[in-house]
Amino acid sequence: MFHTIIILGNVGKDPELRYTPSGQGVTTFSVASNRQYNSNDGQQVKETIWFRVTAWGKTAEVCNQYLRKGMRVFIEGRLRPDTNGSPRVFQRQDGTTGSSYEVVATTIKFISPKAEGETPAGEELEPTTAAGEEDIPF
Repeated sequence: MFHTIIILGNVGKDPELRYTPSGQGVTTFSVASNRQYNSNDGQQVKETIWFRVTAWGKTAEVCNQYLRKGMRVFIEGRLRPDTNGSPRVFQRQDGTTGSSYEVVATTIKFISPKAEGETPAGEELEPTTAAGEEDIPF
């Protein structure tokens, strides 16, 4: 079986790079994907879905070096459910319930315009290779 997910969104926080005991890099960061539409009663609805993204190897290191909060990115990967098989559920500061989804990235493209000294916009990073679950340092 096979599944893939494609996300176009904005980086929600700066990436965090760690290394597994075997020395493989793993970077995590969040991405928000926004959608606007009109409901049946004509009200404009704004919807934001949060994704936790994990990248491995050289891709992890490049993401940590160049990605920053607010940048637009294209992510292709696979969904990884929490231990309960569902998205992660959390409580927002305003008391409402939210959820986020974890994506293991296979392709990451930087969409934001190039800043001086950074990798060009639209550059595609090589597919990532995930280590075993026991190698994840967090």
